[in-house]
Amino acid sequence: MKPGFVYILTNKNNTTLYAGVTSNLEKRLKQHRSDLNPKSFTSRYKLYKLVYFESYQMIGDAIAREKQIKAGSRAKKVVLIEKENPHWNNLD
Repeated sequence: MKPGFVYILTNKNNTTLYAGVTSNLEKRLKQHRSDLNPKSFTSRYKLYKLVYFESYQMIGDAIAREKQIKAGSRAKKVVLIEKENPHWNNLD
């Protein structure tokens, strides 16, 4: 089985959040930051700062967790981030 990662990106002012899932976090972050698709959400809002991630042994578990995170409010995402990363540092 493939491993999986759930992650949250933000911009330099921490005003916009994006939750995603991938099997290769390093590669996915490079894709976001390269602006391959300038009209994508992460490119338009310059969401390049990794502030939160979780790793899973199976990608299916990561996908399920991403759906939970996306279904939650911004306030719940902020609590999740600040529990592990109270200063909103870039984690990569």
